[in-house]
Amino acid sequence: MQDKEIILRKDEIEALRLKNIEWFDIVSGGEKMEISKSTFARIYESCVTKIADAIINGKRIVLEK
Repeated sequence: MQDKEIILRKDEIEALRLKNIEWFDIVSGGEKMEISKSTFARIYESCVTKIADAIINGKRIVLEK
């Protein structure tokens, strides 16, 4: 079943929300999450990659609780 689903972690969901809903830049997003800008960028990129994989390959997206 795991091959057919993508799990988004809480930090990935928060990075996605800050960047795409609240329009924070990388620096501001990192500050808001109290992490470095490079860590914020890695978390955000991971999330976007997972979402793209799910859309392109028809996988289910599961949000971590």
